[in-house]
Amino acid sequence: MRKRTLLALAVSTVIVGGLGVAGITTASAAATLDPTVAPGGNFDLSVWQLQLPTGSPGKPDTISPAQLKGANGYSNPTYFWTDKNDGSMTFWAPEKGVTTPNSNYARSEFREMNTNGSAADWTLSGNHTLTAQLRIPSVTKNVAVGQVHLGSGGTSTKPLLELYYRPNGDIYLGTENSPAGGQTLHKVGNVALGVKWTYVINVTGNTINLTVNGTRTSYAIPSSFNPYRQYFKAGSYNQSSSESTSNGAKVKFYSLTVKHS
Repeated sequence: MRKRTLLALAVSTVIVGGLGVAGITTASAAATLDPTVAPGGNFDLSVWQLQLPTGSPGKPDTISPAQLKGANGYSNPTYFWTDKNDGSMTFWAPEKGVTTPNSNYARSEFREMNTNGSAADWTLSGNHTLTAQLRIPSVTKNVAVGQVHLGSGGTSTKPLLELYYRPNGDIYLGTENSPAGGQTLHKVGNVALGVKWTYVINVTGNTINLTVNGTRTSYAIPSSFNPYRQYFKAGSYNQSSSESTSNGAKVKFYSLTVKHS
Protein backbone atom coordinates (compact mmCIF):
# COMPACT_ATOMS: atom_id res chain seq x y z
CA MET A 1 0.00 0.00 0.00
CA ARG A 2 1.43 3.36 -1.02
CA LYS A 3 1.11 6.06 1.68
CA ARG A 4 1.17 9.78 0.89
CA THR A 5 0.99 10.86 4.53
CA LEU A 6 -0.49 9.41 7.70
CA LEU A 7 -2.07 5.97 7.74
CA ALA A 8 -5.80 6.09 7.10
CA LEU A 9 -8.66 3.94 8.35
CA ALA A 10 -9.36 0.98 6.10
CA VAL A 11 -12.56 0.61 4.15
CA SER A 12 -13.96 -2.60 5.61
CA THR A 13 -16.97 -3.01 3.35
CA VAL A 14 -17.41 -2.33 -0.33
CA ILE A 15 -20.98 -1.62 -1.48
CA VAL A 16 -21.84 -3.53 -4.63
CA GLY A 17 -25.22 -3.62 -6.37
CA GLY A 18 -26.86 -2.05 -3.29
CA LEU A 19 -25.53 -4.71 -0.86
CA GLY A 20 -22.62 -4.52 1.57
CA VAL A 21 -20.16 -7.27 0.64
CA ALA A 22 -17.07 -7.53 2.83
CA GLY A 23 -13.81 -7.57 0.92
CA ILE A 24 -15.25 -7.50 -2.62
CA THR A 25 -13.39 -5.13 -4.91
CA THR A 26 -13.35 -7.02 -8.21
CA ALA A 27 -15.29 -6.00 -11.29
CA SER A 28 -17.16 -9.33 -11.34
CA ALA A 29 -19.34 -8.51 -8.32
CA ALA A 30 -21.97 -6.24 -9.86
CA ALA A 31 -25.64 -7.16 -9.57
CA THR A 32 -27.64 -8.31 -12.60
CA LEU A 33 -29.11 -5.34 -14.43
CA ASP A 34 -32.42 -5.22 -16.31
CA PRO A 35 -31.84 -3.70 -19.78
CA THR A 36 -35.58 -2.99 -20.27
CA VAL A 37 -36.04 -0.37 -17.54
CA ALA A 38 -34.90 3.20 -17.00
CA PRO A 39 -31.68 3.66 -14.97
CA GLY A 40 -33.79 4.24 -11.85
CA GLY A 41 -35.06 0.68 -12.10
CA ASN A 42 -31.55 -0.72 -11.60
CA PHE A 43 -29.94 1.89 -9.35
CA ASP A 44 -30.99 3.78 -6.23
CA LEU A 45 -31.25 7.28 -7.70
CA SER A 46 -33.11 8.76 -4.72
CA VAL A 47 -29.86 10.44 -3.63
CA TRP A 48 -28.81 11.91 -6.97
CA GLN A 49 -29.64 14.92 -9.12
CA LEU A 50 -28.65 14.70 -12.79
CA GLN A 51 -27.04 17.64 -14.58
CA LEU A 52 -27.27 17.56 -18.38
CA PRO A 53 -25.25 19.37 -21.10
CA THR A 54 -28.44 21.11 -22.25
CA GLY A 55 -30.29 24.25 -21.15
CA SER A 56 -29.44 27.94 -21.41
CA PRO A 57 -25.91 29.44 -21.16
CA GLY A 58 -24.62 29.06 -17.61
CA LYS A 59 -27.78 27.20 -16.51
CA PRO A 60 -27.68 23.51 -17.44
CA ASP A 61 -30.85 21.45 -17.16
CA THR A 62 -31.15 19.35 -14.00
CA ILE A 63 -33.31 16.31 -13.24
CA SER A 64 -34.47 15.78 -9.65
CA PRO A 65 -34.22 12.52 -7.66
CA ALA A 66 -38.02 12.23 -7.76
CA GLN A 67 -37.90 12.27 -11.57
CA LEU A 68 -35.02 9.78 -11.75
CA LYS A 69 -36.41 7.14 -9.39
CA GLY A 70 -38.01 3.88 -10.50
CA ALA A 71 -38.23 1.63 -13.54
CA ASN A 72 -40.24 4.31 -15.40
CA GLY A 73 -38.03 7.17 -14.27
CA TYR A 74 -36.26 9.73 -16.41
CA SER A 75 -34.01 8.68 -19.26
CA ASN A 76 -32.66 10.54 -22.26
CA PRO A 77 -31.64 8.75 -25.48
CA THR A 78 -28.75 11.13 -26.06
CA TYR A 79 -27.26 11.88 -22.64
CA PHE A 80 -28.54 9.38 -20.02
CA TRP A 81 -30.02 5.96 -20.69
CA THR A 82 -30.00 2.22 -19.99
CA ASP A 83 -27.91 0.20 -22.41
CA LYS A 84 -30.25 -2.34 -24.02
CA ASN A 85 -27.47 -4.94 -24.25
CA ASP A 86 -26.04 -5.02 -20.73
CA GLY A 87 -28.32 -2.78 -18.61
CA SER A 88 -25.57 -0.32 -17.74
CA MET A 89 -26.46 3.24 -16.75
CA THR A 90 -24.88 5.26 -19.55
CA PHE A 91 -23.79 8.92 -19.47
CA TRP A 92 -22.73 10.86 -22.58
CA ALA A 93 -21.12 14.31 -22.44
CA PRO A 94 -20.13 15.98 -25.74
CA GLU A 95 -17.36 18.50 -26.18
CA LYS A 96 -19.94 21.14 -27.07
CA GLY A 97 -22.70 21.62 -24.52
CA VAL A 98 -24.13 23.89 -21.85
CA THR A 99 -21.78 24.34 -18.88
CA THR A 100 -22.00 25.77 -15.38
CA PRO A 101 -20.63 29.32 -14.88
CA ASN A 102 -17.46 27.94 -13.23
CA SER A 103 -16.53 25.35 -15.89
CA ASN A 104 -15.68 25.28 -19.58
CA TYR A 105 -16.69 21.62 -19.89
CA ALA A 106 -20.07 20.01 -20.47
CA ARG A 107 -21.22 17.09 -18.35
CA SER A 108 -23.84 14.43 -17.89
CA GLU A 109 -23.21 13.91 -14.20
CA PHE A 110 -24.86 13.18 -10.85
CA ARG A 111 -24.73 15.51 -7.88
CA GLU A 112 -25.32 13.89 -4.48
CA MET A 113 -28.58 14.76 -2.67
CA ASN A 114 -30.15 13.83 0.66
CA THR A 115 -33.15 11.52 0.84
CA ASN A 116 -35.36 14.50 1.80
CA GLY A 117 -34.54 16.21 -1.49
CA SER A 118 -32.05 18.76 -0.12
CA ALA A 119 -28.51 19.05 -1.42
CA ALA A 120 -25.99 16.78 0.31
CA ASP A 121 -23.47 18.82 2.31
CA TRP A 122 -21.50 16.65 4.75
CA THR A 123 -18.59 17.37 7.06
CA LEU A 124 -15.17 15.76 6.74
CA SER A 125 -15.72 14.02 10.06
CA GLY A 126 -17.38 10.62 9.83
CA ASN A 127 -16.91 8.01 7.12
CA HIS A 128 -18.11 8.77 3.57
CA THR A 129 -17.82 6.25 0.71
CA LEU A 130 -18.64 6.30 -3.00
CA THR A 131 -18.32 2.91 -4.75
CA ALA A 132 -18.62 2.21 -8.47
CA GLN A 133 -18.09 -0.39 -11.16
CA LEU A 134 -17.83 1.15 -14.62
CA ARG A 135 -16.22 1.15 -18.02
CA ILE A 136 -15.45 3.90 -20.52
CA PRO A 137 -16.00 2.84 -24.16
CA SER A 138 -15.03 6.24 -25.60
CA VAL A 139 -13.32 9.45 -24.46
CA THR A 140 -11.65 12.21 -26.48
CA LYS A 141 -8.97 13.41 -24.05
CA ASN A 142 -9.94 13.00 -20.42
CA VAL A 143 -13.08 12.45 -18.32
CA ALA A 144 -13.80 12.80 -14.61
CA VAL A 145 -15.87 9.80 -13.46
CA GLY A 146 -16.05 10.57 -9.73
CA GLN A 147 -15.60 13.62 -7.52
CA VAL A 148 -15.72 14.93 -3.99
CA HIS A 149 -16.77 18.56 -4.36
CA LEU A 150 -16.70 21.47 -1.96
CA GLY A 151 -20.09 22.50 -0.61
CA SER A 152 -20.88 25.18 1.95
CA GLY A 153 -18.33 26.74 4.28
CA GLY A 154 -16.63 29.25 1.99
CA THR A 155 -16.55 30.83 -1.45
CA SER A 156 -14.52 28.22 -3.33
CA THR A 157 -16.20 26.27 -6.14
CA LYS A 158 -13.34 23.77 -6.48
CA PRO A 159 -13.47 19.99 -6.03
CA LEU A 160 -11.61 18.34 -3.18
CA LEU A 161 -10.72 15.55 -5.62
CA GLU A 162 -11.47 14.29 -9.12
CA LEU A 163 -10.90 10.81 -10.55
CA TYR A 164 -9.88 10.95 -14.22
CA TYR A 165 -9.71 8.41 -17.05
CA ARG A 166 -7.74 8.96 -20.27
CA PRO A 167 -7.95 7.25 -23.71
CA ASN A 168 -4.72 5.28 -23.14
CA GLY A 169 -6.29 3.70 -20.05
CA ASP A 170 -4.41 5.73 -17.46
CA ILE A 171 -6.38 6.56 -14.31
CA TYR A 172 -5.38 9.61 -12.27
CA LEU A 173 -6.55 11.06 -8.99
CA GLY A 174 -6.43 14.85 -8.89
CA THR A 175 -6.24 16.25 -5.35
CA GLU A 176 -6.76 19.97 -4.86
CA ASN A 177 -3.90 21.73 -3.09
CA SER A 178 -6.16 24.28 -1.37
CA PRO A 179 -9.64 25.79 -1.79
CA ALA A 180 -7.96 28.54 -3.82
CA GLY A 181 -6.94 26.03 -6.49
CA GLY A 182 -4.01 24.08 -7.86
CA GLN A 183 -4.34 20.34 -8.44
CA THR A 184 -1.79 17.54 -7.95
CA LEU A 185 -2.16 14.45 -10.16
CA HIS A 186 -1.42 10.93 -8.89
CA LYS A 187 -1.41 8.00 -11.33
CA VAL A 188 -3.46 5.24 -9.67
CA GLY A 189 -3.91 2.60 -12.36
CA ASN A 190 -4.38 1.64 -16.00
CA VAL A 191 -7.37 -0.15 -17.52
CA ALA A 192 -7.83 -0.59 -21.26
CA LEU A 193 -10.58 1.38 -22.98
CA GLY A 194 -13.88 -0.47 -22.77
CA VAL A 195 -12.83 -2.78 -19.88
CA LYS A 196 -14.74 -2.81 -16.57
CA TRP A 197 -13.03 -1.56 -13.41
CA THR A 198 -13.97 -0.51 -9.89
CA TYR A 199 -13.24 2.43 -7.64
CA VAL A 200 -13.96 3.23 -4.01
CA ILE A 201 -13.56 6.84 -2.88
CA ASN A 202 -13.56 7.07 0.91
CA VAL A 203 -13.20 10.25 2.96
CA THR A 204 -12.75 9.92 6.70
CA GLY A 205 -11.52 12.80 8.87
CA ASN A 206 -8.62 14.44 7.09
CA THR A 207 -7.75 11.49 4.83
CA ILE A 208 -8.75 10.41 1.33
CA ASN A 209 -8.62 6.65 0.72
CA LEU A 210 -8.87 5.58 -2.92
CA THR A 211 -9.15 1.96 -4.05
CA VAL A 212 -8.90 1.16 -7.78
CA ASN A 213 -9.34 -2.51 -8.71
CA GLY A 214 -8.33 -3.53 -5.19
CA THR A 215 -5.22 -1.33 -4.93
CA ARG A 216 -5.52 1.27 -2.17
CA THR A 217 -3.70 4.58 -1.73
CA SER A 218 -4.17 7.33 0.87
CA TYR A 219 -3.75 11.10 0.77
CA ALA A 220 -3.87 13.77 3.48
CA ILE A 221 -6.48 16.53 3.18
CA PRO A 222 -4.91 19.97 3.82
CA SER A 223 -6.28 21.78 6.87
CA SER A 224 -7.44 24.66 4.65
CA PHE A 225 -10.39 22.44 3.63
CA ASN A 226 -11.59 21.97 7.23
CA PRO A 227 -14.23 24.76 7.09
CA TYR A 228 -15.87 23.19 4.03
CA ARG A 229 -18.60 20.59 3.74
CA GLN A 230 -18.56 18.18 0.81
CA TYR A 231 -20.68 16.12 -1.59
CA PHE A 232 -20.08 13.32 -4.11
CA LYS A 233 -20.42 13.52 -7.89
CA ALA A 234 -20.30 10.72 -10.48
CA GLY A 235 -20.93 10.31 -14.20
CA SER A 236 -19.29 11.75 -17.31
CA TYR A 237 -17.68 15.14 -16.70
CA ASN A 238 -15.87 15.57 -20.01
CA GLN A 239 -12.55 17.43 -19.70
CA SER A 240 -12.28 18.77 -23.24
CA SER A 241 -14.24 21.31 -25.25
CA SER A 242 -14.68 22.14 -28.93
CA GLU A 243 -17.48 22.86 -31.37
CA SER A 244 -18.07 19.13 -31.82
CA THR A 245 -21.24 17.44 -30.58
CA SER A 246 -20.01 14.00 -31.73
CA ASN A 247 -16.72 13.94 -29.81
CA GLY A 248 -16.93 13.47 -26.06
CA ALA A 249 -16.94 10.91 -23.26
CA LYS A 250 -19.28 7.95 -22.74
CA VAL A 251 -19.25 6.35 -19.28
CA LYS A 252 -21.23 3.21 -18.36
CA PHE A 253 -21.92 2.28 -14.71
CA TYR A 254 -22.72 -1.25 -13.51
CA SER A 255 -22.96 -0.32 -9.84
CA LEU A 256 -22.98 3.02 -8.02
CA THR A 257 -23.66 3.46 -4.32
CA VAL A 258 -23.07 5.95 -1.51
CA LYS A 259 -22.65 5.20 2.18
CA HIS A 260 -22.22 7.53 5.17
CA SER A 261 -21.52 6.48 8.75
